[in-house]
Amino acid sequence: MWTVGLALVLGLAAAPSRVAAQDKDHVVSLDELKSDAAKPSQTRADNEAEVRHLLQGEAGQEALKQTKVDYAKVDKAIGQLSDDDLANVAQKSRQADADFAAGGLKATLIIVIALIIILIVVLALVF
Repeated sequence: MWTVGLALVLGLAAAPSRVAAQDKDHVVSLDELKSDAAKPSQTRADNEAEVRHLLQGEAGQEALKQTKVDYAKVDKAIGQLSDDDLANVAQKSRQADADFAAGGLKATLIIVIALIIILIVVLALVF
């Protein structure tokens, strides 16, 4: 009986060290897995923010007025875009902002780009 009890106590005492050893054997840590899992949602949020930034700017607001499109509808449409469509629109938004900031675009051309973005967003809602 003492032998069985001693074996049980020693077995329980050794179990935590085996569990700790197993945790160290993993190639990817739990924190890295959590970080990787959060990347797609963070990328999507960044893309949505980029498109909204362009549309909330002076040229974007002018484009919305010219097309008589309500920003609230476009904002809702942005949230409904697929990840690929949103990435494409965000890339065009970044490019337009960069070109405009560098002096490569005139205000009328950025309005045209904003109109194209609005068109893509509206088409994404329809289809």
